[in-house]
Amino acid sequence: MDLLIKGSPELNKMFMALQRTATGLRHDFGEVENLQQSLRGARDFVHRAAARIEEEILSDLSLVRPSAGLLTPNVVRNGDGRDEFVLALSGAANFVRGNPRFAISLALRTNDETKIALVYSPIDECLYYAESGSGAFVYSAFHSERVRTSNIVEESDLTVAYNGIAGNPLNAANIRATGCPAMDLAWVAAGKFDAFMSTNLDFAEIAAGDLILREAGGKIEIGADIIATNGKIAMNE
Repeated sequence: MDLLIKGSPELNKMFMALQRTATGLRHDFGEVENLQQSLRGARDFVHRAAARIEEEILSDLSLVRPSAGLLTPNVVRNGDGRDEFVLALSGAANFVRGNPRFAISLALRTNDETKIALVYSPIDECLYYAESGSGAFVYSAFHSERVRTSNIVEESDLTVAYNGIAGNPLNAANIRATGCPAMDLAWVAAGKFDAFMSTNLDFAEIAAGDLILREAGGKIEIGADIIATNGKIAMNE
């Protein structure tokens, strides 16, 4: 097969599956914008769209690893016990309101370790991706380039993505709440944010971002809360 992006054939097959699904999502996004007078109707529409994503991608991913299981926030399908695809629509609440800040998060895990990770924004068609041990990259407009975390450490200069955590454990001066944790982690990896703070999230929503961040030089702590940084910020005790 002709490779679309720098990486393995499996990575490229997963990206093609995301692209096919994203075509339908972009159509759905146009439809949901017309439903804003009824939030309940918009939520129902997005719920159905998310379910369709799972089915569509599953059929494509069966060609990548036929025996792999599937984990999403709503579905668990057992596979061979070795490989598992982890999938989520991150920022679904934004999607409901016609806000383009949402992304598909997709990871392939083997023996409980994430090997391939993709976070794809369907509206601007921007992809962040990584393979274990090979670095993290961004792909947009037919060009891939490596991404790395920022070098910023001074509290007064930090820009941190926020998702409902108590307090400000990093004492960051600038906090942003975007509503799309998967893309927030990718943006920390790319140096657009210096850190990400969140209450605990469904693993499906952060599995891909976790690997992308670590491959870009960042660190992540997942416990009662999630703290992800550029790898250079000193954590407050």
